[in-house]
Amino acid sequence: MVSIHLWKYLEAIHINLRFLGGCGEVGRSAILLDDNVLLDYGMKPAEPPLYPVGGVRPDSVIISHGHLDHCGVVPNLMDIKPDIFMTPVTRDLASLLARDTMKIARAKGQVLPFMIEDVRDFELHTYSIDYGTGFNASGYEGMLYDAGHIPGSSSIYLENKSGSLLYTGDIDTRDTNLLGPAENLPVADIAIVESTYFGTEHTVRSKLERDFIDSIKETVDGGGWAIIPAFAIGRTQEVVMILEKYGIRPYVDGMGVDVYKLLKKHPSYLKDPGRLDKAFKDAFRVDPRERSRLMDEPCVIVTTAGMLNGGPVLYYLRHIHDDPRSKILLTGYQVEGTNGRMALERGYYEDRGKATPISAQIELYDFSAHSGDSSLKELVTQQVDGGCQLVVCVHGDNTEGFASWISQNLEVNAVSPVNGDQIYI
Repeated sequence: MVSIHLWKYLEAIHINLRFLGGCGEVGRSAILLDDNVLLDYGMKPAEPPLYPVGGVRPDSVIISHGHLDHCGVVPNLMDIKPDIFMTPVTRDLASLLARDTMKIARAKGQVLPFMIEDVRDFELHTYSIDYGTGFNASGYEGMLYDAGHIPGSSSIYLENKSGSLLYTGDIDTRDTNLLGPAENLPVADIAIVESTYFGTEHTVRSKLERDFIDSIKETVDGGGWAIIPAFAIGRTQEVVMILEKYGIRPYVDGMGVDVYKLLKKHPSYLKDPGRLDKAFKDAFRVDPRERSRLMDEPCVIVTTAGMLNGGPVLYYLRHIHDDPRSKILLTGYQVEGTNGRMALERGYYEDRGKATPISAQIELYDFSAHSGDSSLKELVTQQVDGGCQLVVCVHGDNTEGFASWISQNLEVNAVSPVNGDQIYI
C-alpha cells in the first residue's frame, strides 16, 4: 500500500480516499471516502472471482450502477447494515445480479460471497434515489446524475464543508438506441474519472451498426450461425433494438430477457420504452429446454455471457466452434483473463476445464457504453476549466497514461493510484 499526500497542493480541501479496486484494471471498483462512505463495491469476473482488497466498515454505500464490477458484493456488507443509495433501476439490477452470483457460485463449487439473507437485507436497507434528488450520506450532501451508461447508471456528486468530489462511474456521452447521453456534470474539487477507452476512439455508431448487420446477413446467408454474446444488462437490449431496426428477428437467450422485463417497470429511465418493447416482442425468446432446436438451421442468437465466461453462450460454442462458416460477434470490452479476450487474442476458449480451439470467425464490434478518448478528455477539461484541483484516473488498462496526459496538457494535479493506495488531502 502506498500513501499519497497532497495537502501541500490542495490546502483548502480535507478529504481522504482509499482505493480498494478498479485501479489499473476494469473490475471490482471500490473507493472509500473518509473511511465511512463507500463508492461502489464490485467483483471482477475471473476463476475464481476477484474482490476488493482490504476490509471496510462503511456507514454509507453509494452505488453508481448495476453492473457486477460495481455492485457485485454489496450484500456482503449487510452484517453492519449501512445506508445504501442508488437509483431504483440499479437497486433492482443489483438484486437480480446478487441472486445470479449465488447460483453461479454454487454451480462451480465456489465459496458463496454472501447468503440469501444478506440479499434480502440489502433490499430492505437501500434508499432508491432518482436523478436530481438530494440525499445525505454520512455528512455529505449527495446528488446522482444520469451517466448514460446503462439504465439507472449514475455519476455521483458529494459535497461538505471540507470540499466536493465527483465520481463519474462508467459514463457515456453518446446517444444510443436504448439511452440518451450523460447529463452535464457539476464541477468538483476532486474528480475521479473512468479511463476505459483512453487512447481509443469509437467507430461512428451508424457505420458500426451497418457493418454489424452486413456481417450477420453474410453469415446466415452463407450457411453459418451468428452467435452474438452480449452483456445481459444494457448490451442485450441495445443489440436487440439494432437488429429490429434492420428487420432481423433474433433468438434471445439468457438473463438479458429477465433484464428487459425488469426495465419495463422503469420506463422513465429509458430513451424509448415503446421501441424496446417492440424489439423484444418481435424477437424469439429461447426456452432453455429447446436450445438444440436452434441448431437445426442457421440463425441469429443473442445470448449471455458477453465475455464468454459461462451462461448459455457456451452451449452454442460447443456446436459452432469448429464451423468456419459461423461467427462469434463480440459486442463489447473483453476483460483480460476472460474467454472473450482469449478467443480474440489466441483463438480458443475454456469450457469444463478444457481448452478448445475456435475455427469459427471471431469479430469484435465496439458497442461500448463508455465514452471514447476525445469525450473523456473533454469531460476532464470541463472539470479543470471550472476549477477542479485534482483528477484521479481509475477503471482502465492505462490509467497511468491518462493521468500523465492530464498533467501535461491541463496543468492540474492528476494521479493514477493502484489497488490499496490511499490519498490524503
